[in-house]
Amino acid sequence: MVTVLPSGVGPADVLAVARADAPVRLDPAAVEAMTASRSIVDAIERDGRPVYGVSTGFGALANTSIAPERRAELQHALIRSHAAGVGAPMPREVVRAMLLLRLRSLAMGRSGVRPLLARSLVELLNSGITPWVPEHGSLGASGDLAPLAHCALTLLGEGWVLGPDGSRRDAAPALAAAGLRPVELAAKEGLALINGTDGMLGMLLLAIADARHLLVMADVTAALSIEAMLGSERPFLAELHAIRPHPGQAASAANISRLLRDSAIMDSHRDDLAHAVQDAYSMRCAPQVAGAARDTLAFAGTVADRELRSVVDNPVVLPDGRVESTGNFHGAPLGFAADYLAIALAEVGAIAERRVDRLLDVARNRDLPAFLTPDPGVNSGLMIAQYTAAGIVAENRRLAAPASVDSLPTSGMQEDHVSMGWAATKKLRTVLDNLTSLLAVELLAAVRGLQLRAPLRPSPAGRAACAAVADRIGAPGPDIFLAPAMEAARTVVAGTGLRSAIEDDIGPLG
Repeated sequence: MVTVLPSGVGPADVLAVARADAPVRLDPAAVEAMTASRSIVDAIERDGRPVYGVSTGFGALANTSIAPERRAELQHALIRSHAAGVGAPMPREVVRAMLLLRLRSLAMGRSGVRPLLARSLVELLNSGITPWVPEHGSLGASGDLAPLAHCALTLLGEGWVLGPDGSRRDAAPALAAAGLRPVELAAKEGLALINGTDGMLGMLLLAIADARHLLVMADVTAALSIEAMLGSERPFLAELHAIRPHPGQAASAANISRLLRDSAIMDSHRDDLAHAVQDAYSMRCAPQVAGAARDTLAFAGTVADRELRSVVDNPVVLPDGRVESTGNFHGAPLGFAADYLAIALAEVGAIAERRVDRLLDVARNRDLPAFLTPDPGVNSGLMIAQYTAAGIVAENRRLAAPASVDSLPTSGMQEDHVSMGWAATKKLRTVLDNLTSLLAVELLAAVRGLQLRAPLRPSPAGRAACAAVADRIGAPGPDIFLAPAMEAARTVVAGTGLRSAIEDDIGPLG
């Protein structure tokens, strides 16, 4: 059960609701906070004071006064007109994260809405109904207007929802089937439902969780490759990283060092005078690259944590009765963090691909057969898997170009600088999906390399990795249909099974 407090929710709460369908409840203190701020809006209505979004139009129409009898109509019209997205639907987990984050924004008691509106969002989440939110429409200021409007439209019993099979269905029958009644909006409530960074923040939080796991898996696949290529473990000594005290680098190096222990393959060449004095950068500098990405991830996590504690509505209702316009809905902090993290993760994938290429190259892989096949010529081994990896690296480089520098003015130049934070966080998720594929290719290549070092016994991590993909890749021999093996390796990389098997043997990885 996730309880929404006036102070908001935590990252784990967002993940639980988005991915595990955790039920949601409103804390009574949140209801009190909303009731207090709503009384201020009601007083403004009674006094006839001009306030943006309450008694005026929106955006470039902010100076247009709205008659009292048309203010509820104004809020409904706002939702319908702003639900203007196009394209494929956003994933269910993203939409559920958005709904929870919009709920926590209202529950902070600075939006001036009735508790009824927040309770309606609770009911929508707990019913399992997911609005159909198109992928295109948000510029990241004034927040995620179009995506949030598609969510809000569902509350009105209009628009579309996702069917159980992913199809698009009308919202009204779905609400009726769940026993939910459409909401009638009051003054300011339409604006409060759509003005904020909830889509960007939801995607960033989901990406941060995925990146934390993948950066551990990047250390795993790097260590497996180093072991298969008869690399040295000496560059990962703790004292070498203490003299360059980047915390992510130290953590990554410590992981790789532990992953390489208790390996007969590593023991076989440790004292060999013919062994390379220095390994290639893609091996020796693995913790410098993955560690820098870890530090970038820590920065992104700090930004997301701050945003979770932030009031991002506009206008906001202050406890002293003032209603003030803000720019807190601008997504620049999230857009910058997402772009920065995408750059770092793209490089983690790029260095992994370089290790794959080295594993396959008979001139550089230290006595492994060409393309990791025992019969090169008739068989091509993992040759084309590296092509696939190279193509993904190229796509990630394109996706690493920052979205947050690409502002376009809108709304008659009223909104003359936008964050593109939605685009930044959306493409970050694509970079992560691509990184999963790149690490899967490295996992396959490293496992094949370890198999070809037999009868030497690999490390505990190597044995666990071989066991994890053995049923798909088999023993070294004639070529196999690679696509299913690559899909299986993706599942291994994305899941927790291999990591758990390794940690059961060597202890938790940092």
